[in-house]
Order: sequence, then C-alpha cells, then structure tokens
Amino acid sequence: MTNCFEAIRLFIRVARTRSFSEAAREKGVSQPTVSRAIAGLEKEVGVPLLARTSRTVTLTEAGAEYFSRVENALHALDEAAEIVRGTSVLSGTLRIGTATSFGRRYLIPKLADFMSFHPQLRVNITLTDERQNLVAEGIDVALRFGALEDSSAVARKIHSWPRIAAASPAYVSRAGLPQSPADLANFHVFAGPGASGAGVTLRRDGKVSSVRVESRFTFSTNEGRIAAATAGMGIVVASQCSCAQELSEGKLVRLLEDWDFGQADLHAVYAMGRQAKPAARALTDFLIRELKTEETSAPQHSGPCSRMLAAPAKTSRKAT
Repeated sequence: MTNCFEAIRLFIRVARTRSFSEAAREKGVSQPTVSRAIAGLEKEVGVPLLARTSRTVTLTEAGAEYFSRVENALHALDEAAEIVRGTSVLSGTLRIGTATSFGRRYLIPKLADFMSFHPQLRVNITLTDERQNLVAEGIDVALRFGALEDSSAVARKIHSWPRIAAASPAYVSRAGLPQSPADLANFHVFAGPGASGAGVTLRRDGKVSSVRVESRFTFSTNEGRIAAATAGMGIVVASQCSCAQELSEGKLVRLLEDWDFGQADLHAVYAMGRQAKPAARALTDFLIRELKTEETSAPQHSGPCSRMLAAPAKTSRKAT
C-alpha cells in the first residue's frame, strides 16, 4: 500500500512537471525509479496514464481523469495523517508562490523562524509578479497582493499596507514636487508592472481624484519599479511594505502624504476543491501573527516591514 501511494505521488509530480527527470529530482530518486513506479501504477489500474515521446510527457484521457481524482484523495489522506500526528509535526514539501518584493524582502528572511518550528518540512518558493495557476503549477499557497480575481479560489486575508507614492531625493531636486494629484500627470510615474500608462486614484476628505499617468519605462516586476525610482528615474506608487527599506535609508521620500492611495491587501490563496495543506495553514497563521506583532510594536506612523520612515520631502521647484 505504501508503494502504491508513493507511485501515485510520483505520478502527480510527473503530470504537473511534464517531466520524469524533474519529478525524480524533486523526490530525490533516479529517473528509472520513477519510470518503473509509473509503469507499475499503469499496470495496476489497467490503462495507460501518460503518453510519452522523446520530448514530451502528457496525460492520456484516462490519465487526466485519474489525476483529478487521486490528487484530491491524496491530499485528504495527507491531511488526515497530519491531524492524527498533530499540526506541530509538519512534513513533506510546501510549495509557495509569492510576489517578488514580498518574498525577497519579508517572507524569505522570516522562513528561518518558521522552519525552526517544523524541521521535517521542505519549502519550494516561486517568486513572480505574475498570477499563477495554482492547480496547474502545483502551488499549495499563493501569497498575493491586490484584488482577488479568481472566484474559484479560497483566500484568507493576512495583512494590509497603505499604498504610497515615493521618489528619490535626486529626482525631487531635479523635477520638483507634485503639489496635487493632477500634478502627477507631469511626472514619470511607475504605477504598475508591465504598463507605461495607468490610472492612479487618490482620496482625501471624501474627495476622489483619478489621474492618468505616463512613463517612458515599463517593468515586469515591482522590484524593477522600486529600483528605477531609487535610481532617480521617476515616481513609484507601491505598497509601503515593498519600499520600506529605501524609505528608512532615505533613498526614497514619500510624496503627497496627505492623500490616500488606497490599500495593498495580502491574501493567502488556496486552490478550490482542495483542502489547504496543514503546512499552508500553518504558514498563514505564522505570517498573521508576525505581522500583527510587528504592527503593534512598531513606532507610530510606522508598521510591519519598516521601523522608521524617511522624513517628509521638502518643497522643491515645479516639474519641468
């Protein structure tokens, strides 16, 4: 029975990675071992599950049906085992997908603490600003910012940060300070990855201002936008958390601080139809506790990811 379960686990990884060698590498076994396990599983069920060529591995029609059923069943068995053992004993691999900035600046530095509580757990992290297909890519938990567009997913809110506008002191000295939301149209504003033109919405005292901003530069990641702003190329609109280090070091200064640029909400997202792995739930609980603790202990006007923000920018000449 154990060998059958292991064969199913290998089949799931081959189906997801479309590669026998990749599945073997992930599981720490040889490729022939994977091939023999899949062959034995196909003999057991009585039909081919995978179609193999010299270059590709794809699911057969029967394999796709089998895959959709056994994956959910295996997750249920794993969860039952975790519940019996207690959630303090987490094992296996937790696959996490998260935004580049949050992963590099906050999640990865915190993982050592999390993993110290769960020494039998392994973690696989994908850093990307692109939305992932959780099922197709085998992601157990995605840590996502912004609106939840996938209505078929189950999500849990972790934390919120204010979105801010910021620029380098050198850029402010050269281009001046925006005095009102409308002034942003006269600056290079990096409002979102992959777009040179976008809208920015600001609020104050019940008043809403929407401004279309343009830039000569486009970036595929939030990290690229922050780096460009730090280099004096323009203004970045991003979550306070994502550029907290640059703010605290004085490399960026906040602009239009009297205006509300909205909130950046972080959610843990789990694929629908699958119970979240105990490890995924444990990571979510850990992040909620850590961020709440940091928010409570941070100085006034500060927050998680930053203990100190740069002083307000001084008024400079108008943009040219």
